[in-house]
Amino acid sequence: MQSGVKRANRNIQMSIAYLKTGKPAADRAEEDAQVAGAVAATLKDIETRGDVAVRELANKFDGYDRETYRLTDAEIEEIIAQVTPQEMADLKFAQAQVRNFAQAQRDSMLDIEVETLPGVILGHKNIPVQSVGCYVPGGKFPMVASAHMSVATASVAGVPRIIACTPPFNGVPNPAVIAAMHLGGAHEIYVLGGIQAVGAMALGTETIDPVHLLVGPGNAYVAEAKRQLFGRVGIDLFAGPTETMIIADETAADAELCATDLLGQAEHGYNSPCVLLTNSEKLARATMAEVERILTILPTADTARKSWEDYGEVIVCDTYDEMLAVADDIASEHVQVMTDRDDWFLEHMTCYGALFLGARTNVANGDKVIGTNHTLPTKKAGRYTGGLWVGKFLKTHSYQRVLTDEAATMVGEYGSRLCMLEGFVGHAEQCNIRVRRYGGINVPYGEGAPYREQAE
Repeated sequence: MQSGVKRANRNIQMSIAYLKTGKPAADRAEEDAQVAGAVAATLKDIETRGDVAVRELANKFDGYDRETYRLTDAEIEEIIAQVTPQEMADLKFAQAQVRNFAQAQRDSMLDIEVETLPGVILGHKNIPVQSVGCYVPGGKFPMVASAHMSVATASVAGVPRIIACTPPFNGVPNPAVIAAMHLGGAHEIYVLGGIQAVGAMALGTETIDPVHLLVGPGNAYVAEAKRQLFGRVGIDLFAGPTETMIIADETAADAELCATDLLGQAEHGYNSPCVLLTNSEKLARATMAEVERILTILPTADTARKSWEDYGEVIVCDTYDEMLAVADDIASEHVQVMTDRDDWFLEHMTCYGALFLGARTNVANGDKVIGTNHTLPTKKAGRYTGGLWVGKFLKTHSYQRVLTDEAATMVGEYGSRLCMLEGFVGHAEQCNIRVRRYGGINVPYGEGAPYREQAE
């Protein structure tokens, strides 16, 4: 057991026991640097050689080759026909939940127009991004739900061009993923994975027009590609390998529940951080033992065990305040709270991707069906952004209108003097010409408007 003092919040001196730790931060940083180098070289290749580079990468990493990676309408129809009626009903149910919540969020975002001064009108409009590239992971597991989260949500926002990329699964397009993309409203569907998919969507090739915004989760390479492409295009957020944290006490959770929920996310990949944060050493040790038991029967144990060994942590705190401070410091993507004060954590937590409150819910609900979006910030990005939602597909643009000569004169006088205060003579003249024209006030060129009493 490792123990020590960590100051996650400068106002709280915390004594924390680490019953289990993962890879050192330096090792993780070195891995990140290696990924960044590989991604930079690949993106440069795609930008230079376009479709030729994309095809080589698809052959190398996806084992998939075809003349064009965009599916035709006939191919989409043929692939979707492989989905059973029950599977289709389940897809439609899940997508309806995502659409319903996204629509409620959209309805909360209002265009506004207000008269802030007599004759001065200010407003803003929420305008959809004009083209979006949605990445749906699927090399190891076909991430059907990611199509709902990105494509369907973009559709609710009113995006006029939605393209979607997903890698082949076992050598062919996955029918359920293609069905979810099509039902969600994708206008173009490509069977492409990894860096080649996000690179082609962002940079464009001879056959793929570039998009304005990239969204969707992915592995470390996809996440890094999005980070490097930001600026060329917008991105939703930094959504890398899955992270999960369980905040639990003995009043609301037991070892089986905690272990099941930790491993349920650890199976995503070999580098999925999973953390148990508790004030009970008894629960902590029992959970660690239960993890080992479940790993002997879990079909995805090879993956889950690697994540647990390299990225799993078990942290015991003395108080709930300490648990809160540690949780906000880690800023995990998924935070499942099972305590006697779940609402207290909801009220006070500030840095996370999404909260799952109480033992009756779980991260899998959010991932697959309940309706909240599962594309969430990782690697502490929850400190400055929330997850993907309908608002990510909208741009809020302001406008102004001046209706009267009196308003143009009054605002112009203030503007003139404030521009001169900063030394911007040309700016001041933009105001002065309107003071002269609409107010009949003589303002010498290169000077600020004279001060005079304004009407109350």
